[in-house]
Amino acid sequence: MSLTPFTKQQLLPQEEKLEIARHKSELFIGIPKETSYQERRICLTPDAVNSLSSHGHRIMIEAGAGLSSSYSDKEYSDAGAEVTQDTKKVFSCPIILKVEPPTADEIEMMNPQTILISAIQLKTRKAGYFEALHKKKITALAFEFIKDDDGSYPAVKSLSEIAGTASVLVAAELMIDNAHGKGLLFGNITGVPPTDVVILGAGTVGEFAAKTAIGLGASVKVFDNSITKLRRLQNNLNSRIFTSTIQQKALLKALRRCDVAIGAMRGKDRCPVVVSEDTVAHMKKGAVIVDVSIDTGGCFETSEITTHENPTFVKHDVIHYCVPNIPSRYSKTASLSISNIITPYLIQIAEDGGAESAIRCNSGLKHGVYFYHGILTNKAIGEWFGIAHSDINLIVF
Repeated sequence: MSLTPFTKQQLLPQEEKLEIARHKSELFIGIPKETSYQERRICLTPDAVNSLSSHGHRIMIEAGAGLSSSYSDKEYSDAGAEVTQDTKKVFSCPIILKVEPPTADEIEMMNPQTILISAIQLKTRKAGYFEALHKKKITALAFEFIKDDDGSYPAVKSLSEIAGTASVLVAAELMIDNAHGKGLLFGNITGVPPTDVVILGAGTVGEFAAKTAIGLGASVKVFDNSITKLRRLQNNLNSRIFTSTIQQKALLKALRRCDVAIGAMRGKDRCPVVVSEDTVAHMKKGAVIVDVSIDTGGCFETSEITTHENPTFVKHDVIHYCVPNIPSRYSKTASLSISNIITPYLIQIAEDGGAESAIRCNSGLKHGVYFYHGILTNKAIGEWFGIAHSDINLIVF
């Protein structure tokens, strides 16, 4: 008898195993009103609610949740949502959709085993947040971690596009500002030198800031330490602009001449500080700095966090705009953007038979999970906060 790696048992004919068919499931989604400071966005627009309710899903919205994005309660109820004043009732839904991560009190209102879909904003989290999720055995997905088929992060990308475009529009407003600005028009007028813009970082924010500035006729210089990113930026802009790696001498020269500087750098944990206070002191009087990287610490040494109500301060005669969460200023655009990304995922979850099986079937969604039934599944969070974590691929397969 020839040798075989199989046991006698394995060589016997086996019965055929069929794949179990996936059943569609009906979702019951709760959308509470955002309570955190300056958050004006909402996850689903009335159109998205209409699309979900026509698929047979239930959506419960807290009264007034869409007002700051210019959506009335009537629009939501006409679209098929149940509108209620009762916050607790909304938080008792099996799926909770939020823009900002929930507060400790909000997690307290949730039922055990709830599925939470929201942003996570790691930099502002504390260990207590994760302990609360663990206690309630919650399964939590973060917008920032959800991946598309091509490996990109759609939610991060969309909000970066808004922040990039907005940074130039904000700078254009600040250049007119009578108290400190120079009364300059952002653009290129015949016989007048064009506005000089320096952008630090060639990611999505940098690219959309450059597109908007070029569209308005400015002269743009982009600095980044990745040649690949600079090359991609050149290709995406369809026009040759000044690009350079970050060299102090070239950067200092560009910043001394510029009217607007936009910080759009990203770092692993904290954004690198690329511009020293001394360099800022050498900039033109009345120049504008928009530090979009302030979410992760800012890339100008002089940057300090400001708010939407009081967005600017002046240091060394340079106007600084350092508001984190710029997209919230354009709440309707940002809400439309989030809604268009999240709605297909919700429909997909229902098609797959609920969040559990959707996580199994869709690797992009699986990547978005950072808590699974109260078990932390994200390595970065575990290492950052010193919490025990497990690999999701060992729990879900």
